[in-house]
Amino acid sequence: MDAIARLTSKGQLTVPKAILDALELHIGDNVLSRVEGRSVVLARPPDLLELAGSVPVPSQVRGQSWEEIRDAAWASRWREGEA
Repeated sequence: MDAIARLTSKGQLTVPKAILDALELHIGDNVLSRVEGRSVVLARPPDLLELAGSVPVPSQVRGQSWEEIRDAAWASRWREGEA
């Protein structure tokens, strides 16, 4: 789908409604933008909350804070590197 938008004096673009509808974007949604060569790609960013529960958590780390898990992982890597 192609659509033309005009750049304002403030450097802003209004995304045409057809593109908003195609990407299912609504007021307040985040939009991912990426430059590829001389083009810009707009995309709906992934909703990371949809991934919640899709990766099993090992029983030995359940209930630990992220900092505790990270520190233990780093300590384990250092021990392996010394061996």
